[in-house]
Amino acid sequence: MAVWILSGIKTRLNAAVQITIIGMMNTIEFFLAPDLLLWGKLNSIFALILIIVIYYNEFILNKKKSQSV
Repeated sequence: MAVWILSGIKTRLNAAVQITIIGMMNTIEFFLAPDLLLWGKLNSIFALILIIVIYYNEFILNKKKSQSV
């Protein structure tokens, strides 16, 4: 995933895959292993913040960059 991010190839697909993986991973952890998470079930809040940052960076900021060019 890191190589894909650094290459800049199909960045929107990359962001969508990252969001999906983070969402699925945290849903599974929420139900199956909340005792192993650093903040327990509150870990999902931090995952949601990360998902929002990824979405904002790719779909909002990049849209503004492409419109100004």
